[in-house]
Amino acid sequence: MLFLVAALLLMGVVLGAVAHAPLTFTVAAGAVIAVWLGIFALRELHGHDRGTSAH
Repeated sequence: MLFLVAALLLMGVVLGAVAHAPLTFTVAAGAVIAVWLGIFALRELHGHDRGTSAH
């Protein structure tokens, strides 16, 4: 329960910061994060296909 409260508090702080940022900055930052997550997902997908493991 404490984790949920902390997560909601953090989300409120982040969303509050985004609400005060210009729309163009918010969209650009969102696009950068989306590309980063897409690259990460592709690397994870291809890494598991080769059978490599860090564990």
